[in-house]
Amino acid sequence: MEGTLLLRSLSSRTILIGTLIGFAVVLLQFLLLSASAGMQSSFQWAIHSQQVLQATESAMSNLREAESGQRGFLLTHDASFLDGFQRHIDSADNQIAIAERLTGDNPVQRARVASLRQLIDRRIALMKRPVDLARQGQFTLARQSVSNGKGRDQMQLAEVQAGDVLDAERKLLDDRADQSERRAIWNRQVVIVGSPIIIGLIVALMLIVARGIQGPVHAILKVMRRLGDGDREARIEKSLGSTEFNRLAEGYNSMANHLSAAIASQRESDTRLIEANEELRRHSEMLHARSEAIELLGNMAHRMQAARTDEELSAIVATFLPQVLLDAPGALFAHNNSRNLLTCMARWGEPRLSSKSFAPAACWALRLGQSHYVSAPGADVVCEHVDDKGMKYHCEPLLAGGEVIGLLYFERLIESDERFRLTAITENIASALVNHRLQRDLREQTIRDPLTGLFNRRYMEEALGLEIARAARGSDLLCLVMCDVDHFKRFNDEFGHDSGDALLKAIAAEMQRHFRDGDVICRFGGEEFTIIAPGATVASLAARVEHLRTEVQKVAVRHGGRTLGSITMSFGVAQWDPGMHQEAAILIRKADEALYRAKREGRNRVVLADRVAA
Repeated sequence: MEGTLLLRSLSSRTILIGTLIGFAVVLLQFLLLSASAGMQSSFQWAIHSQQVLQATESAMSNLREAESGQRGFLLTHDASFLDGFQRHIDSADNQIAIAERLTGDNPVQRARVASLRQLIDRRIALMKRPVDLARQGQFTLARQSVSNGKGRDQMQLAEVQAGDVLDAERKLLDDRADQSERRAIWNRQVVIVGSPIIIGLIVALMLIVARGIQGPVHAILKVMRRLGDGDREARIEKSLGSTEFNRLAEGYNSMANHLSAAIASQRESDTRLIEANEELRRHSEMLHARSEAIELLGNMAHRMQAARTDEELSAIVATFLPQVLLDAPGALFAHNNSRNLLTCMARWGEPRLSSKSFAPAACWALRLGQSHYVSAPGADVVCEHVDDKGMKYHCEPLLAGGEVIGLLYFERLIESDERFRLTAITENIASALVNHRLQRDLREQTIRDPLTGLFNRRYMEEALGLEIARAARGSDLLCLVMCDVDHFKRFNDEFGHDSGDALLKAIAAEMQRHFRDGDVICRFGGEEFTIIAPGATVASLAARVEHLRTEVQKVAVRHGGRTLGSITMSFGVAQWDPGMHQEAAILIRKADEALYRAKREGRNRVVLADRVAA
């Protein structure tokens, strides 16, 4: 009973027939491999016999060639007949040794070959004696030793023994060939008998599988077609003939029941899905917009951190901010150096602003330290800096470390979905302004003299090198002034170093009043100063320096409640010439030499340096 139930399973039937096929294939494979191994062994033995035959025949052939060479030499006295004599003897010896080694597996045949080798060795020894005598010129003795017929008898014995060896090996070769043929016939019989059996088992398996599948599949497809046509009650009611398809029918019926239940709630699910898709689309659009905004903000922040001047920072803000906040004209305001006004650094979108600066108290966002906006007239107090009191606007303070450093002004309201952009913008711009201010302060500290506020010597050397390179490229004019305070050491000794510092500050202020913005005024060191004057002729610059000299005499410096003594200065003026090439040191030396001439000639004067020939 259990066997009958087992065979009701299509898998069990398939496995049973498949096992029989596998067993038949393995058996056939074993028989074929066994026969093939036997054939291969017979083939190897046939090759072995061929090698024995070849070695034996080669040994006898070489022996005959050696004997022929010996006779030719003894009859003709021509030594050329001995050219291959020794080679043939050696080859005969080697070949018979190979035959002896190959017959090691056959004692009887090995004995025959060993006997043949003895006869060959004796024949070789007998052939060498007449040759040796003939080589010594004793041809008569050599022919006598050959004429006794002993050598011919030995050669005949060797021929007979070689024939025995060859006949025995040929018989072995024939036997092995017959054995190979019998094994080949056995292989054919195995294939002829085994193949139909395996083919019959495969056909049986195919029929069982086809019958076991075709009927159930047809029944299942029929019911599924009814289900596809809209018959939700289509079910498989009868047995399908095998355990597997019965289980499949049960699964289908269960699936159809669940499907009927699912269809009932499908419309409701479709509605929810449409709503979810719409929400997902809105979120996707919002995320895409945020992604673009974040990319723009990243580009803006990267460029703002690299900006070196207020103009560059203004251009970056005016370029990127309208792309981040669309249709929001406005302006960026920052504190001036005195921190008493906010001045406009950048504008975008043509905002309606009449003033470029205003006091911090004029903006409620700055007063409160938080966002301030007016959404409608009368909704909140209006900042004083806004011209149109009925306009919607938004003010956002820029904070850094709890300190207000600037203001963003927009002439429209910032919607709730744009708040994250506004937050990122304010943080980036505030950080950039602080960084920019720190860089500017650090640069000023590195190039400015802390006492006088003038440029220091390091900056003077860099600036002079740049101006000389510019003058060399464009054949422009360039002059340099070296000057210092007369008797400054005596002044320090009399009034003290603090008074000397006050004097240097006063002189620095006077020099800044007498020169153009394009001129570079530096403190060279101690009481020495330099003035780089691009584009100035010696004559025009000398007039300005002379005016400065007379004005310095009028400066009255008060320190410690008293007026210090009068001040005089000496000046040396030099002009850059192409003959100086582009070496700043030469121009400095020429101006310094003119200054020393002014000192030697009595101080308180302006001296022009000699020109350098081009």
